[in-house]
Formats: sequence, structure tokens, C-alpha cells
Amino acid sequence: MTLVSFVVPAFRVQGYLRECLDSILAQPVADIEVIGVDDCSPDGSGDILAEYADRDDRVTAVRLDRNVGLGPARNVGLDRAVGEYVWFVDGDDWLTADCLVEVAARLRETRPDVLLVDHVRAHWDDTVTRSAMAEVFPIPPGPVTFRLVERPETVKLLHTAWNRLVRRQFLADTGLRFAPGWYEDVSFSYPTLLAADRIGVLDLVCVNYRQRRAGAITRTRGERHFDVFEQWHRVFRELDRLGAEELRPAIFERMMWHYLVVLGNGDRIGPELRPTFFSRVAIEHARFRPPDGHRVPAGVAGLKHRLVAAGRWRTFSALRTASRAGETVRRVAGGARRRVLPPARVGVRRARDAVLRQYQRAERRRPVEENLAVYAAYWYRGYACNPAAVYEAARRLAPQVRGVWIVRRDRVHTLPEGVEYVVAGTPAYHRALARARWLINNVNFPDSVRKRPGTVHVQTHHGTPVKVMGLDQQRYPLGAGGMDYAGLLRRVDRWDYSVTSNSFSTQMWERAYPAGYATLEVGYPRNDRLVTASPEEVLRLRAELDAGLGEQVVLYAPTHREHLPRYRPPFDPERFLDALGPTGLLLMRSHYFHDRDRRLPPPTARGRLLDVSAHPRVEDLYLAADVLVTDYSSAMFDYAVLDRPIVIYAPDWDAYRLTRGVYLDIVAEPPGPVARTFTELLDVFRSGALRSPDAERARARFRERFCALEDGRAAERVVRQVFLGENLV
Repeated sequence: MTLVSFVVPAFRVQGYLRECLDSILAQPVADIEVIGVDDCSPDGSGDILAEYADRDDRVTAVRLDRNVGLGPARNVGLDRAVGEYVWFVDGDDWLTADCLVEVAARLRETRPDVLLVDHVRAHWDDTVTRSAMAEVFPIPPGPVTFRLVERPETVKLLHTAWNRLVRRQFLADTGLRFAPGWYEDVSFSYPTLLAADRIGVLDLVCVNYRQRRAGAITRTRGERHFDVFEQWHRVFRELDRLGAEELRPAIFERMMWHYLVVLGNGDRIGPELRPTFFSRVAIEHARFRPPDGHRVPAGVAGLKHRLVAAGRWRTFSALRTASRAGETVRRVAGGARRRVLPPARVGVRRARDAVLRQYQRAERRRPVEENLAVYAAYWYRGYACNPAAVYEAARRLAPQVRGVWIVRRDRVHTLPEGVEYVVAGTPAYHRALARARWLINNVNFPDSVRKRPGTVHVQTHHGTPVKVMGLDQQRYPLGAGGMDYAGLLRRVDRWDYSVTSNSFSTQMWERAYPAGYATLEVGYPRNDRLVTASPEEVLRLRAELDAGLGEQVVLYAPTHREHLPRYRPPFDPERFLDALGPTGLLLMRSHYFHDRDRRLPPPTARGRLLDVSAHPRVEDLYLAADVLVTDYSSAMFDYAVLDRPIVIYAPDWDAYRLTRGVYLDIVAEPPGPVARTFTELLDVFRSGALRSPDAERARARFRERFCALEDGRAAERVVRQVFLGENLV
């Protein structure tokens, strides 16, 4: 018999849902099932659930044809559950490793109606805070059960559905279900405690409660937060139905605590709604106050209770303002103590930079140039990647937009003829950044750039991520290189649009770069050329590399290792050319972060080995190559658009994924053959495995997942949304 049915509702959690499901399915307990409920989510959550259901028979995916909300979605999962216990786990949270072993043991030992488990709040900055479990139960109850009237302090544990397992037959007997609306946990969690004859507590952290930087209900302002009142009304109706009058003080105190938490959170109740919400709290206080009195908290919390009871909104508001002002003073004072004075003598270069920054600030006070778009790529290295493709499409579709590129002085000579530009660091550069209406880049602009009202920032990115990025790098510090995450988030907050090439990228960027931007999941503009290039153009590009019609051109393009800056994958060009045979041509392209290896090729390889690291457009190399050999580079996703063979050469895969972190297991889900050693790589080419039926099937699956949007019109879609205002989001 199934012991635990996990019900996982999903709505706009595509960036986190895989981690949630993996954390459940990896538990070393066999008798479980997972019921994923797609609450008509507009993102890829439903597809992720279906994907897991296809490959794991423990998973059932349910798609709803309309959005019903978290509570009713949980009910849908509950109705399909067959387990003895039900555990409602939100799609953006995840379980701790192996926690289900102890949970299952406690369930079997005590057979509770409700088993409460511990959790931590996992913040987006990679810090965690403990729950109130240790405060509520300084001495853990151990393997015993009790009724709520025996331990009324239990109500002080967080009232969520995911920190408790509930016996399914108990829910059926009592008729307890989730109500619609926000704060649906309230009217489920407290009534289950009130009705339960056997409550258990397991002092074990089982759930990582994700504190999202963006997208959470608790960070969304609006009138929907008034739903909290009706949810508490349901709690008191259940209390009255059960005749549990002796628990009224404990429930009342918890209700008041909750109301004041919601009222005090500026991310939920805006200033315009705060007086009305306070008035409702005062009414609730009078309506549900126990006739025999209740405990008033000490200190400021008690003062708030008394002000609510007296209906004194102005005094309550003044107290809140004074408290917030005190926090600001303490924060500023602390910062003043840490301030480091600048040196007395300022160098000429620093003084010049300061003058230019002042000039940029002055330019920001001038009107925005309504038809100016500024483009940049790869830290001003030149004209390349997605921004270049968008620029070309904009010249065709939105000729009224004046496009200007930012480029380093030493890279000016690489710009195509007729492209207007400014040199990084010059007054013209600062003026363009300050005045442009549109700013398009495949990396972030410097911190000195400020987001002006009416301007639009477009982050095009420059690859589909294999390795973890952004905030996710906090878990892999060896690859982060002392990253300033607070600064990163300030830069991300400037984005208006994030361009992605597939649903997978969208999911990863949402968790790596949480902010309020809109995603343009339209394909990568730079890949349009791979789709539209003619056979004549391919022949021309091959001829430029001296590649004849009968030659097999192999492009070897490994990525860099931030945690191992001098590491190079073991690769012997001479032996590789021997495996290719006399008609083989090897193109070697190091990552743009790498120092170039300037050694001349051995005499036997000259003419058959080209260093193309400095080639200005990698798309030309993709078109010219018959085969791509790479490791963890995003090149594989772009090259797959061409539907040509790809070989993964991953000699340090185990170390890389553990130290650098990855989103995708490219050994388990590759676009073609995988070689873990150089000898295996040679065998792939010698044996014909490169074009075997298995390789063809792997590439087809890979293309279906990552290249479905690449139809040659991605840049056009970006231009129509960003410059022409045609709504594609």
C-alpha cells in the first residue's frame, strides 16, 4: 500500500519545480506517489509535470483547463490520492535529503492523524532561518501523540499545509478540504489540528521553504490579502462546530498575530489600503475576542493589540512610522561606522572617471532620445551575438530607430562598415547610455547605468545554460569568483525583457535572476542565420577556411572552467586528425575568457588545423562545420539548430558538476555520443558512432526540447515586441 501521496500544485513555478520533484523522487522510500496538478499555469510547469510522469510511473500529472487557485488545486490532487497519508508540497519548495526515512518511521510507529514536521526558510541570498519549532517545543514531544487541547501551544507553528502530513481517511471522515482564495492554508491547517485526536510532532527539518525574491504572493500588493479575514472566519466556524471553546483564546491570539503580520508587511498591504485593513482587524478583534479574556503579548506587540482594540489607527500608524525610522537610523549609523574614507590624493584616471560619471548624471537630466537604441555584446568586445541580430532586424523593420554600438577602442576595427558606434569610456559613451530609450545587451551594463523612466532594457543572454548561473551559484562558490550578488540583482532589476531560446532557459533564468522583467521566449536571434543560410553561403564560408567539398570539418569548442582557470581538457590535435583521416579539417576555438594558446601547430597538422578563436562570428564556424565537439558549452544548443552531429567530450564531468554545478545532465541527456576520455573520443570518430541510429535519436530528442522555436524569425519577434509595441508576451 502507498504510504504517502505527495500533492504538488504548480502555478508559475517552472524555475523551481524540477528541484521540488527531484527532492521527492530521490527519497529512499519506495511506497510513495506524486500527484502534480498544473493549475492552468501559463508557463512550462505543466510540461515539466508531464515530462516527469512520462519517465517515472510514481508520478501522475493532472492538467486543469482553468486556473482554480492553490486550495482547489490541492483538492484535485487529494481526490486522486491513494496513500495512507497526504503531504501537500508547494512546487517552489523542496524536501531535505532522506527526510522521508524518519517521517515514514514515525508514521508507522504512531499512526497520527496529523504529523507536524520542521522546516527552514531558504532565502534567495542562500541564507536560511529556522522555524519556531524549538521555541514552541523546547523539549521535543518525541514519538507520542496528543490532542490540541493538551498542547495548545502547537497553534504557534506556522499554519501552512506543507509542514504537516495528514491521514487521508481522517480528512475524508471530517470532510476537511481547502477553501478557495488566498491564505487557504489558514482554514485547512487549524481545523485539522482542532479535529485531530492524534497529533504528532517530528523535530526534523524536512522542508526548505523558499523565500522568493519575486513572484510570491507574500510579495504582491493588492486587495486579495483581505481574503485572510474569510479564511479565519472558517476557522472559528469549525471551532464552534466542534465545541472547542477552551481553545478559543489560543486561536484568537494566533489570529491577531497573523492579522498584524499581514498589516505590517508593506509588500502586501499598500499605504492606500492600510487604514481599511486596520479597521477590519479592529472589527475582527471585537467579534472573536474570548468572553473570559485572553493573553495580551508583552512589549510593542501588546501595544499594537491595545491600539487595535481601541480602534486607534492614527496612533498605530505613528508607532509603525517611528519604528521604521528607528530601523533606518540604526542602519545608517552602522554604515557610517564601516565607512572607509577615500585616499587624500586621487589619481588622474580616477579623477577622469569621476568627471565622466558626473557628466553621465548631468546627461540623465536631459530628455530621453526617443529613437535611440544602444547595443553592446560581451563586455564591449564588438558586434556579435543576439544584439547584432536584433540590430539587423531593427534596421529592416524599424528604420526610424537609430542604433548605436558600444565597443572597446581596440575592437573598433572589427565593426562592419556603416555601423554607428561610440567608444567605451568616452563622453559620447556616457551620453549614449544616459539618453538612450532602448539598451540591448547580452550581458549586464555597468553599475553606473541607471534605469530612467520610459527607457527599456533588453537582456538577450548569450546561451542556453548548462552550468548554474546567477543566484544559483551561491551553492557552488568555487565557480562564483567572489561575485557580488547584491550588485547582480541591482543590475537584473533594470531588465524589462529577458530573451530566451526555449522553455528550459526561461525556467533557469527565472530562478537564477528573480526580478520583475517579462520573458520573451522567442528563440535566439543569433540563430536565425543558422536557419536561413543558403547552401551557397555555407560553401562560401567553407571556402574561406580552405575546406573542400569532400572534407569533414570538425569544430572543437570547449567552455572555460572558472574554478580551474588554467585547466585545458586533454586534447591531442595530431592524434585527433589521425582519427579523422586525410580528409579531416580541425577548427579549434577556445572560450573568449581563455588566454589563447599561440603555439604553432606541429608540421604534420599544418593546413589541417586552424585556430579560429579570434573569428568574429561563431555562427560562421557553425555553418562551415560538419561536426561539433564540445563539453559543457552552450554551443551545443545553437549548433543543434543545424541538425548536424554533436559529440560531448566530458573528461572532467564528475568534478565539473560537483564544483561548478549544472542544470542539465548532458551525459544522461546528450545531443549525441558522449566520450569521457580522449581515447573514447577517438573511438567515436573511428567507429562511426557519430552517425549511428542512437546518435540520431539522441539529437532528435535534444532538438525537440531545445530548438523548437528556432524558425529564423526570433530577431523579428524581439523587434516587434520591443520597438514596435506588438504584444507578444
